Amino acid sequence: MNIAQAADNDYEADLVAQQRKIVNRLRRAEGQLAAVIRAVESGAECRDIVIQLSAVSKALDRAGYAIVASAMRTCLADPDDTSMTPEELEKLFLTLA
Repeated sequence: MNIAQAADNDYEADLVAQQRKIVNRLRRAEGQLAAVIRAVESGAECRDIVIQLSAVSKALDRAGYAIVASAMRTCLADPDDTSMTPEELEKLFLTLA
Protein backbone atom coordinates (compact mmCIF):
# COMPACT_ATOMS: atom_id res chain seq x y z
CA MET A 1 0.00 0.00 0.00
CA ASN A 2 1.44 3.35 -0.97
CA ILE A 3 1.11 6.64 0.90
CA ALA A 4 -1.77 7.89 -1.28
CA GLN A 5 -3.78 4.72 -0.68
CA ALA A 6 -3.17 4.93 3.06
CA ALA A 7 -4.31 8.57 3.06
CA ASP A 8 -7.44 7.61 1.12
CA ASN A 9 -8.20 4.82 3.60
CA ASP A 10 -7.72 7.21 6.55
CA TYR A 11 -9.97 9.78 4.87
CA GLU A 12 -12.69 7.21 4.21
CA ALA A 13 -12.47 5.91 7.77
CA ASP A 14 -12.83 9.49 9.03
CA LEU A 15 -15.91 10.00 6.86
CA VAL A 16 -17.49 6.82 8.21
CA ALA A 17 -16.75 7.90 11.78
CA GLN A 18 -18.26 11.34 11.12
CA GLN A 19 -21.36 9.78 9.61
CA ARG A 20 -21.74 7.48 12.62
CA LYS A 21 -21.54 10.48 14.98
CA ILE A 22 -24.17 12.35 12.95
CA VAL A 23 -26.51 9.35 12.94
CA ASN A 24 -26.06 9.01 16.71
CA ARG A 25 -26.96 12.69 17.19
CA LEU A 26 -30.06 12.25 15.06
CA ARG A 27 -31.12 9.14 16.96
CA ARG A 28 -30.76 11.03 20.25
CA ALA A 29 -32.89 13.85 18.81
CA GLU A 30 -35.44 11.27 17.70
CA GLY A 31 -35.62 9.90 21.24
CA GLN A 32 -35.95 13.40 22.67
CA LEU A 33 -38.74 14.20 20.22
CA ALA A 34 -40.58 11.03 21.21
CA ALA A 35 -40.33 12.21 24.83
CA VAL A 36 -41.82 15.58 23.83
CA ILE A 37 -44.73 13.86 22.10
CA ARG A 38 -45.36 11.67 25.13
CA ALA A 39 -45.22 14.72 27.40
CA VAL A 40 -47.78 16.59 25.27
CA GLU A 41 -50.05 13.55 25.10
CA SER A 42 -49.89 13.05 28.86
CA GLY A 43 -50.62 16.70 29.61
CA ALA A 44 -47.23 17.50 31.13
CA GLU A 45 -46.41 20.99 32.32
CA CYS A 46 -45.80 23.54 29.58
CA ARG A 47 -42.40 24.45 31.05
CA ASP A 48 -41.22 20.82 30.91
CA ILE A 49 -42.41 20.40 27.33
CA VAL A 50 -40.68 23.58 26.16
CA ILE A 51 -37.42 22.55 27.87
CA GLN A 52 -37.55 19.15 26.14
CA LEU A 53 -38.43 20.77 22.82
CA SER A 54 -35.46 23.11 23.19
CA ALA A 55 -33.19 20.09 23.67
CA VAL A 56 -34.56 18.52 20.48
CA SER A 57 -33.98 21.73 18.56
CA LYS A 58 -30.39 22.02 19.78
CA ALA A 59 -29.69 18.38 18.95
CA LEU A 60 -30.99 18.85 15.42
CA ASP A 61 -28.97 22.05 14.99
CA ARG A 62 -25.82 20.26 16.10
CA ALA A 63 -26.47 17.45 13.65
CA GLY A 64 -27.02 19.98 10.87
CA TYR A 65 -23.79 21.80 11.68
CA ALA A 66 -21.94 18.48 11.75
CA ILE A 67 -23.31 17.61 8.30
CA VAL A 68 -22.27 20.98 6.85
CA ALA A 69 -18.84 20.73 8.53
CA SER A 70 -18.37 17.28 7.02
CA ALA A 71 -19.23 18.63 3.59
CA MET A 72 -16.77 21.48 4.10
CA ARG A 73 -14.00 19.05 5.04
CA THR A 74 -14.77 17.02 1.93
CA CYS A 75 -14.50 20.13 -0.23
CA LEU A 76 -11.18 21.07 1.36
CA ALA A 77 -9.79 17.56 1.02
CA ASP A 78 -10.83 17.23 -2.62
CA PRO A 79 -10.92 20.61 -4.39
CA ASP A 80 -11.83 18.83 -7.64
CA ASP A 81 -15.10 17.59 -6.10
CA THR A 82 -17.82 19.68 -7.73
CA SER A 83 -20.78 18.08 -5.97
CA MET A 84 -21.26 21.25 -3.93
CA THR A 85 -19.96 24.75 -4.50
CA PRO A 86 -18.73 26.98 -1.68
CA GLU A 87 -21.77 29.17 -2.26
CA GLU A 88 -24.10 26.19 -1.80
CA LEU A 89 -22.30 25.23 1.40
CA GLU A 90 -22.63 28.78 2.69
CA LYS A 91 -26.35 28.79 1.89
CA LEU A 92 -26.80 25.46 3.72
CA PHE A 93 -24.90 26.78 6.72
CA LEU A 94 -27.00 29.93 6.84
CA THR A 95 -30.24 27.94 6.74
CA LEU A 96 -29.23 26.53 10.12
CA ALA A 97 -28.58 29.96 11.64
